[in-house]
Amino acid sequence: MNIQDILARETSLPRPSIDSAVKLLDEGNTVPFIARYRKEATGNLSDAVLRFVQERVDYLRGVEQRQITAIKAIEEQGKLTPELQQSIEQALTLIEVEELYKPYKQKRKTRAVIAREAGLEPLALFLKKGVPGHQLSSFAASFIKPDLGVDSVDKAIRMACDIIAEELSEKAEIRAYCKRYVQEHALIVSEEIKKDERDTYGNYAHFSSPLKNLPGFRLLAINRGENQGCLKVKLDYESQVMVERISSKLIRPGHPYSKELHDTVEDALKRLILPSIETLVRSEAFDKAEEHAIEIFKKNTAALLLYPPLGHKRVMGFDPGFRTGCKWATVDENGVPLQVGVSFVTIGNADAIEREADKVMEILKKSRIDYLALGNGTASREAEEALRKAIERAGLPTKIVIVNESGASVYSASPIGEKEFPSLPVEKRSAISLARRLQDPLNELVKIDPKSIGVGQYQHDMDQKKLGESLSNVVQDCVAKVGVNLNNATPMILTYIPGIGPTLAENIYNHLKKNGPFRNRRQLLQVERLGPKAYEQAIGFLRVYGGDEPLDVTAIHPESYPVAKFILSSCGIDLLHDDEELKKEKMRQLSLSMLQSRFPTLGKETFRDVVEEIIAPGRDIREDAKIVELNQQARSIEDLKVGMILQGTVRNIMDFGMFVDINVHVDGLVHISEVANKFVKNISELYSIGDIVKVKVVSVDVAKKRIGLSIKQAQA
Repeated sequence: MNIQDILARETSLPRPSIDSAVKLLDEGNTVPFIARYRKEATGNLSDAVLRFVQERVDYLRGVEQRQITAIKAIEEQGKLTPELQQSIEQALTLIEVEELYKPYKQKRKTRAVIAREAGLEPLALFLKKGVPGHQLSSFAASFIKPDLGVDSVDKAIRMACDIIAEELSEKAEIRAYCKRYVQEHALIVSEEIKKDERDTYGNYAHFSSPLKNLPGFRLLAINRGENQGCLKVKLDYESQVMVERISSKLIRPGHPYSKELHDTVEDALKRLILPSIETLVRSEAFDKAEEHAIEIFKKNTAALLLYPPLGHKRVMGFDPGFRTGCKWATVDENGVPLQVGVSFVTIGNADAIEREADKVMEILKKSRIDYLALGNGTASREAEEALRKAIERAGLPTKIVIVNESGASVYSASPIGEKEFPSLPVEKRSAISLARRLQDPLNELVKIDPKSIGVGQYQHDMDQKKLGESLSNVVQDCVAKVGVNLNNATPMILTYIPGIGPTLAENIYNHLKKNGPFRNRRQLLQVERLGPKAYEQAIGFLRVYGGDEPLDVTAIHPESYPVAKFILSSCGIDLLHDDEELKKEKMRQLSLSMLQSRFPTLGKETFRDVVEEIIAPGRDIREDAKIVELNQQARSIEDLKVGMILQGTVRNIMDFGMFVDINVHVDGLVHISEVANKFVKNISELYSIGDIVKVKVVSVDVAKKRIGLSIKQAQA
């Protein structure tokens, strides 16, 4: 197997790019480092393409190892032929290798094994050959051995047919034909056998669809319903077509024992072949659906992590509730907690609520709070109404912003939350998290398991290891794109810096606490157990502000500092004080060819990146924060009326539609058919999580807490 050739075919990329990428990965370089700082070597492959290459290389190497194991085992049995070896070596999936290896694996005590032990292989051969002029019953009688369980002619024939059935079930060409037939013709059928409280699987109570056309999200839903005991699921197809097709190939016209062989084919299919083929076909369909769902989860997670930060503003996080009150916390411009407390603005009579809200206003005024980050969970609307009225009475400029609470409680009860705020109870940590989440979503959300953020579909039904690794890679790529301020980074966000990991992250954090702020990037080499390789991989993604090397605030790698310093010096540029237009004017005569005479190995991609960083050092790739105006027409699902036009925030994107928060406690669904006045195949090509959209209410089901929304009708 030539893995690089396979990757070149699958990606349509030049072979040299693939070779360089694989070589760099094998040398221990991380994907973000290669994508950013080794562009010339790979032909400017993106981090997404490099991740694909990395995953495929790992998988194909696993296939290669399994091929070696299978070939060796078959060879030791003396059954390896050149044709079989070639078939195994050309297989591109583990399933294909296992299918070819299946006939040669050590068998459990099957009916065929028992028949062979009883000496019935000659009778099986006799049946297959159909020697003219011989009587089957008289020949079978010679195999009767009561002590071995063969006590009659009929029993001898049945057991001989078991041998033939197993042989048929192990023929790769028969299994391949059956698999293709089932994939092409099977219907997936589900029947509801138990309802849950919300009738989650009502759409699949009497459901039938061609498996090959079934959208991935429907397959995941059906599988979940089956696993929860709510649905009975089967594949429905005409198996007799396969029986006749296989029989016509196996049994020659006029064969004396055609009936016995025909029955054997039917038995082999129903008992030995089709059950495993059905499992295999459903498993492959699930794997495909899972892979697609993980891609959606990755896109949504990246969009959420790269959501524009509010920046250096003072914020109050407000976690609403009823019985135990609303937990609040104020943080300064850098996210440092100032105060924490509890307010009862959601319970009591109107006068009591007003008094409580006015107390909150005193805190906002005293701490000069710019924004109030209000959680979107229970009591959110009640809290928002009381606080909005109080802000208007007080004449404060503070703006209320609804913040998605997903995962906040997970963080609050986690070891990370406990370590950050050991003296605070769980519920008050969540208020701090909400405030910081508005200031900088990336910095706060990295503390939460991505699976708990709630931006995927059927994530609990997926391979958790595969999902976890994929999402961890997404977080690392996002952190690398934005960069991290070395002197105020938490251990958690440092963990996601390429080349660092948990141990070095703790060492960096402890070094910072012990020795004070880093003055330059080079000092990172003083951190315990941080060697040259980790430094090379990580340093370009770490920023040092206010230090003694101006270039340390940029994404320029120290290996390119000589180039950057030559440009700054020869063009007379002040990196941190000249504005962008002035820098561009000063570099007007600069060219790659001019620099290459001094730096022969300098490539055009590195040259371009260095110039861009000089023009805008430390620029945040994220846009300005988007603040949605709160809807005043409706405060709960009961207030909604069909036809209302509202503003909302995209909270989750799936295959079938996207969920939009319109601030009524329940997210509404914009079905894919209601997204735009044109055919939409992929919603994420039009919208991202965090986008603010105008929607029209098209349906409301208060009992089931379901809201139907339309974007295209809102634009009409």
